[in-house]
Amino acid sequence: MTSRRIAVVSAGISVPSSTRLLADRLAAATASTLRERGVDADVDVIELRDHGHELVDNVLTGFPGPSLAAALRLVTDADGLIAVTPTFSASYNGLFKLFFDVLEPESLAGKPALIAATGGTGRHSLALEHAVRPLFAYLRALVAPTSVFSAPEDWGAGGRTAQSLDQRIARAAGELADLVAVRPAQKAADPFLEPTPFEQLLNGS
Repeated sequence: MTSRRIAVVSAGISVPSSTRLLADRLAAATASTLRERGVDADVDVIELRDHGHELVDNVLTGFPGPSLAAALRLVTDADGLIAVTPTFSASYNGLFKLFFDVLEPESLAGKPALIAATGGTGRHSLALEHAVRPLFAYLRALVAPTSVFSAPEDWGAGGRTAQSLDQRIARAAGELADLVAVRPAQKAADPFLEPTPFEQLLNGS
C-alpha cells in the first residue's frame, strides 16, 4: 500500500472549536476514502491558535520560530491539504491569512487542497467562494471543486441539514482523495535552507 501525507490546518479560536471538529471530520473522510483506493494516509493537524505569537513575530522579523517552522514544513511537505477557517467579517480570520502569508512562495503550487469554513449562519457560506478560494487560486493550489461550509444547524443529530453536511463532507473528501491518489508522492525542498534575501525583506516584498 502506498502512503500519502495530509496536512490539516485549523484556524479555530475557541476550545472546543466547531472549526476543528469540521477539520477532523474532513480528515477522517479523506483518509478513509484514500484507504479504499489502496493509499495509506498519515494526517498531521496544525492548530493555528497554538502558533499565534510566532505568526506575528514571523511577519515582523521574516523568520519563523521553531514550532511555526515545523508547522510550515508539514504543510509544504504534505501531499494534500485541508484548510478550515471560521468566518470573520464575511471572510477568513486573521490567523488563517497570517499563516498562508508566511509560507514561502510556490509552497502550495500544484498541491491538492480542500477548503472549508464554519460560521454562525448559513448566509456566510459564500465567504468560501469570494475569499478563501481566490486566496488558494493565488497560491496556485489545486483546489477540490466542492468546498464545505457548516453553520450551527448543520450539527443537529439526524436532521436534514446534518445529512446534507455528511454528504458534502463525503463528496469533498472523495474529490481530494482522487487528486492526492493520482499525484506522485513528493517531499518539497526545505524552504528554510534558502531563506528570503534580507534586501527583499527590507523592501517588504
